[in-house]
Amino acid sequence: MIADNLQNIKQDIQDSCALVHRDPKEVTLVAVTKSVGSPQAEELITAGVTHCAENRVDKLLQKKQDLLKHSEVKWHLIGNLQRRKVKLIVNEIDYFHALDSLKLAEEIQKRLEKQLACFVEVNVSGEASKHGISPDELLPFLESLAAFPDIQIVGLMTMAPKDASAEQIRKVFETLRELRDLVQSKKYTHAPCTELSMGMSQDFQLAIEEGATFIRVGTALFKDEEEE
Repeated sequence: MIADNLQNIKQDIQDSCALVHRDPKEVTLVAVTKSVGSPQAEELITAGVTHCAENRVDKLLQKKQDLLKHSEVKWHLIGNLQRRKVKLIVNEIDYFHALDSLKLAEEIQKRLEKQLACFVEVNVSGEASKHGISPDELLPFLESLAAFPDIQIVGLMTMAPKDASAEQIRKVFETLRELRDLVQSKKYTHAPCTELSMGMSQDFQLAIEEGATFIRVGTALFKDEEEE
């Protein structure tokens, strides 16, 4: 039952926050609906979720259309975005979690009709299979983004390695938090960088303990519901 899964996750969020003396209101649950259809996504929205995410442009546009009456929903694109698809999506979303190149930023700026909240994706773990800029490139990259007035850098995003130990995962999240704090100390007006998008179904508790403000949860919400 989706509503039950949601309640369990909300309880996990509260428990993780309590461990490190955080207010659960600081953590936004972003429901990743890529593995289910619009009816299941709607069930979740009816149960109280107001942030939904997809990793593909076509799927996000379809779900948003299907769920048009739920105008309270904020839409997040969390996957890699090809430049040729930018014009289709940037004015349809509230958050983009995977900004990792100046060419992409240039294309987004060109197509935007309103300001867009973006996360810079950082490849903290250094895995070749992952997108994102390296921690060393972060400050120069952010400084270059000042040229794009409609791109508001609200935070940083990363993904922990899949089969890593809890200690290794925690280190990745801790590093992203330290990078966020470094960026904040620079006081860039175009990059307030207050947020941390990190943690998925298998590791969001650790992410919360290390300071996550947005967690991207899919599988744990839709156990037994996922489409073949």
